[in-house]
Amino acid sequence: MRKKAISRDCRLGNAETSTHSALGIALLLACSLLAQTAAAFEASIERDALGVPHIYGETDADMAFGLAYAQAEDGWEILEETLPYYRGQAARFFGRDAAATDYLVQWLGFWEVIASDYDTLLKPETRRYLEAFAAGFNHFAALHPEQVNLDVLPVTPQDVIAAHMFRHLLFYGFEQSITDLRAETRQFEISEAPRLPNTAITLGSNATAVGPSRAQSGSTLLMINSHQPLTGPVSWYEAHLQSGEGLNVMGGMFIGAPALGVGFSEFHGWGATVNQPDLVDVFVLDIDPDDDNRYRLDGEWQTLEQFDIPIKVRLWGWLPWTVKEKGYRSVHGPVMKTEHGTYALRYAGIDEIRQVEQWLAMSAARSFEEWQDAIALQHIASFNFVYANAEGTIHFIHNAMMPRRVPGWRWDQYLPGDRSDLIWDDYLLLDELPSVTNPASGYVHSANQSPFQISSEGSNPPIENYPKESGWPTRMTNRAIRGLELLEADTEISPADFSAIKHDNAYSTQYRGYAYLRTIAELEPHTDDEASALDLIANWDLHTDKTNRHAALGVCILLTEWQGERTGEPLPEPRDTLQECMSSVQSVSGRLDPEWGSVQQHGRGDRMWPAAGGPDTLRAMYAERLDDRDDYLTVVAGDGLYYLIEWSAEGNQTILGTHQYGSQMTDPASPHYLDQAEAFSMEVIRSPGFHSKNRTIGPAAYTVSDQ
Repeated sequence: MRKKAISRDCRLGNAETSTHSALGIALLLACSLLAQTAAAFEASIERDALGVPHIYGETDADMAFGLAYAQAEDGWEILEETLPYYRGQAARFFGRDAAATDYLVQWLGFWEVIASDYDTLLKPETRRYLEAFAAGFNHFAALHPEQVNLDVLPVTPQDVIAAHMFRHLLFYGFEQSITDLRAETRQFEISEAPRLPNTAITLGSNATAVGPSRAQSGSTLLMINSHQPLTGPVSWYEAHLQSGEGLNVMGGMFIGAPALGVGFSEFHGWGATVNQPDLVDVFVLDIDPDDDNRYRLDGEWQTLEQFDIPIKVRLWGWLPWTVKEKGYRSVHGPVMKTEHGTYALRYAGIDEIRQVEQWLAMSAARSFEEWQDAIALQHIASFNFVYANAEGTIHFIHNAMMPRRVPGWRWDQYLPGDRSDLIWDDYLLLDELPSVTNPASGYVHSANQSPFQISSEGSNPPIENYPKESGWPTRMTNRAIRGLELLEADTEISPADFSAIKHDNAYSTQYRGYAYLRTIAELEPHTDDEASALDLIANWDLHTDKTNRHAALGVCILLTEWQGERTGEPLPEPRDTLQECMSSVQSVSGRLDPEWGSVQQHGRGDRMWPAAGGPDTLRAMYAERLDDRDDYLTVVAGDGLYYLIEWSAEGNQTILGTHQYGSQMTDPASPHYLDQAEAFSMEVIRSPGFHSKNRTIGPAAYTVSDQ
C-alpha cells in the first residue's frame, strides 16, 4: 500500500482566485477554517481497483473528515451546486427559476431552527463529527481551488443538517401539499367525518430479507436495492467506513451526507424503501375580515407572525436583484395566503434537526437491539426499513414520524384551523408502527406497497391494530406482487434463487396495470399496423429481457397506466394509448417489434449497453429519450447501487454488489466514471471488498491530514 501525504497548502495566488474576487475571499475563508479545524483530523483513504474509497480514522470524527474528502474527490461539483439550494440562496447562482426553492427553504424556517437548536439538541459528539465532515470538504477546496467555481465556501456543519431537512420532505411527498395550495381553487373539503385516507404514491425501491427457515442450508439473506436517479444529488455514492472506535460499515449515501442511508456491517444490514403515509396536515385558518393577519383559535384572535424572505436573484451575467417576499407563521406552522383561503401546514419532522444522529446510530449499532434503539430515536420522518443479521433475525418496519392525531377526523382532507386540540405535538411510538420480526413465512419484502402486505398471509402486521387516521399506504406495486409471488413459490431459497428474484424482469398477471394491457390487447384492429401491434401485445410473456420483441409496446402501455396511477389522472382511451405507443416505439426504433435491449440502454455519453428490466419490475429501470436524435431510451433511474448479502448457518458472510456507473460521479476522464456500467447492464455483481482479504487494492492509497 502506498501512502501519500497531502499538505494543507492554500494555493490562492493566481488571478482566478485573487483575494480581490468573491471566490478568492471564499477560499481564504475556507483556509481560515482549516487553520482552526483541519489540524485536529486525519484519515487514510484506500481506493480499491474500482476506485471505491475504504476510509479509516482513529476516531469517528477523523473518519468523517476522510469521508468528506473522498466525496469531494468524486463529486465536488454535485456538492457545490446543491449547497445553495439547502441554504435558500440558489437563485443568486442559478437565476429566477430557483427562486421558488429559496422561498420554500426560508418559509419553512430551516435556518432559524438550526441556529436555535444546533448547540442544544445535538450531542457534542455529533457536532464534532459534523465539524470534521465539513472540514473535509473545506480541506479539499483549499487544496484544489481550480475545481471551485461558486463562492459557497466554507461548507459548514449546519449545511449538512439543512440538507437532511430539505431532502427528506421530498422523499415523503411534502411538495404535493404545496402544489395543491398553489392551485386556482381549494383542492379539498374541510374534514367533518372519519374515513380511511387515500395516500400519496411512491416511485420505487426494493428491500427483501429471507430467514433461515426459508433459505437453503439455514442461511440468512438480505437484498438492499433502493431506487434513485442514476445521476445528481440523490444518486448513490458507495463507501466503506471504519474507525478505531469500532465503526465498520459499508453501503450507500448521497454526496454531502455524512452517514450511510443503506448498508451493512459484519453483524447485520438494512435496506430502505420510500414510504408515503399521510405526514402533512393542512389547516384552513379563520381570518378576521377586518385584518388578514389575524386568525381565530379557540374563540380568540391570534396574530400571524410576519417575517421577510429576501431572495437574491441573478438576472443575467453578474447583475443581482433582491426581492423581498413576506412570510407568515401561525401556531400550526408556516402559513400560505391564497385567493381561496389562508392555510397553515404542519408536517412530520417539523423543526427536527437530528436526522444525522439516527443515521449515525444505525451505522454504529452492533446488534438488533441496538439497531432498534437507533430506530426508536424517531428523528427520521419516513422510510420503510428491512433488516437482517448473522443470527438469523429478519425484520420489517414501516418507519414514520407519525403524528398522534385526534380520532374521527378526515386527516386526508383539510382541517379547521380554529381548534387547538387538532394541533398535534406528538408522534406514535416505535411499537405503534406496523412491523414484524421473524414472521412464520420466513421472509419480508418491501417494494413501496401497503405495510400490511409485505409477507404471506398470517405473517403480515394486522391493519386493524393501527390507527386509520395515519393514512397508511394501501397500494400494491408490481414489484411487491411479483416479489411476493416468487418468494412464496420457493420454500428453499438459495443465493442463486435470491439473485434471480432480485433480477426478475417480469410483470405479474395480478398486477393492477395488467387489466389495462388486456383491454388494449382485445381491441379490434382498424389497420394492418394495429393488427401487428395488437398481436405483439396479446402474445407478450410480460418479461423485459434484452431479446424480447414484444416488450417495447407492452412496457409503453404499462408505463402509461403506471404514470396515470401515480398522478391520479384518468387513463387515456385504450385505442389512444395503442396509437401513442405505436408511434413512440416506431419513432425510436423504426419498427413495432425491436429487441428490448436495442431500445432500452444503460450508460452515459457515447458508451451504452443493452439493459433488461422496466418500470416497476424487480429489475427496476426507468428510461427516457434524452435526445430526439437518439434511437434508444437511456436508463435514468431505478436500480443503482445494490447488494445481495448471505450469512451462512455457520455465520460466514458473503457480499455481492454493484454500482450503476462507478465511484467517480462527475469526471468523464476518470477510469472510475463508467467502469462498472457494462457489468451492471449484464447483471454481473462482484465482491465489494468489505472484507480486506477480498479487496483488490487500486493504485492510490493515501492519508488526508494537515501534516
